[in-house]
Amino acid sequence: MKKKTTPLGGRTWAALLIFGLFGQIAWVIENMYFNVFLYNTVSGDTAMIAAMVGWSAVTATVTTLVMGALSDKLGKRKAFIVVGYLLWGVSIAVFSVVRTPAAAAAHGTAVLVVVLDCVMTFFGSTANDAAFNAWVTDVTTADNRGRTETVLAIMPLIAMLVVFGALDGLTQSGNWPLFFRIVGGLTALGGILGLFFLKEPETLRRSEGSYFADILYGLRPAVVRANPLLYLSLCALGVYCISQQVYMPYLIIYIQRFLGITDYTFLLAGVLIVSSVVSVAVGRTVDRAGKLPSLWVAAPVGVAGLVLMYFARSQWAVLGAGIVMLGGGMVISACCNGLIRDYTPENMAGRFQGIRIIFQVLIPMVTGPYLGVLAIRSTGMTYEDLGTVKEVPTPGIFLMAAAILLLLFAVIALLGRRQRKEAE
Repeated sequence: MKKKTTPLGGRTWAALLIFGLFGQIAWVIENMYFNVFLYNTVSGDTAMIAAMVGWSAVTATVTTLVMGALSDKLGKRKAFIVVGYLLWGVSIAVFSVVRTPAAAAAHGTAVLVVVLDCVMTFFGSTANDAAFNAWVTDVTTADNRGRTETVLAIMPLIAMLVVFGALDGLTQSGNWPLFFRIVGGLTALGGILGLFFLKEPETLRRSEGSYFADILYGLRPAVVRANPLLYLSLCALGVYCISQQVYMPYLIIYIQRFLGITDYTFLLAGVLIVSSVVSVAVGRTVDRAGKLPSLWVAAPVGVAGLVLMYFARSQWAVLGAGIVMLGGGMVISACCNGLIRDYTPENMAGRFQGIRIIFQVLIPMVTGPYLGVLAIRSTGMTYEDLGTVKEVPTPGIFLMAAAILLLLFAVIALLGRRQRKEAE
């Protein structure tokens, strides 16, 4: 007999799609295009990219801990989301005033870009990481999260497709100011739409405890011991995200500089569209089969995709390998996030969002990009552009990412063992 899923309703789905998509468009810019912007217009030092990613991750973690707990304390999500998206959009548009510096001023300008990135991350993490993700936990249930998470998991891919298809030409022609203004406007539009589509969860109640205690709640050893399945699920997500951050910050640069593919719109569009279709198609299967069994299938696929990317050189080979890599990765992400929501204590979603960000953003972003730098620098490939020596990302980033992802199998096994123990 098939398990029945609880329907979410049209308004809830509309809010999920609006904030999922508009938020991920902004994160695509933060995670990929700020790197390209810094590399192409300010500094060719890949260590600066890693530093920007790392400081952004720290900002995201602290912000989510503080603002997530505050949304629990106030018993409000909507205001944080709406106002946060509006200011998020403004902070992205500010990048339109940054100009290419003289060689002597490149380091100082790079530092300024890192600071602006942290400001943008503060608003983005308040709106999306803290409030929106807590809201998703509030309005979904264990029996519909497989489908919900697979839809949310493809939002980054759809966002990439939108950005690559509609806006990438602006970056390739060097029109970064217009690029940042358009993306900033779209992000702010999400906040405006939230006024009409978003409603507070009916079950959400104000936290009665100390606000400062709530901020650190998920870091208490007693809380970790009381919720082993939650923290094992967070570890699983962390392993996947570390693997992803080894190659993702350098992906576009790799395609341009190592593979020599300058017109990559068709290539990325094909990968993103097919991967998204595959991810959504398996959403119902995840709900029926279970998130943990689905992880046992998705993890080998993700590893295989990364290995295939290491060997792929032609556009068609990269297309096929990319579909396997991202398709498997999106299902891994959906299963892990679904398990995290399942094991989050009721009415505590806000204070656990910061803990999720530690595993999803902080640890991956302060380790993954530097592992990528190690793989890149081991080959010593560089080129000179206007007197600046720039490092070239190489296929080793995918092999490094695959080695990290192999650790996921150990975490899945521990999860299964703990589930069986608690079921006895």
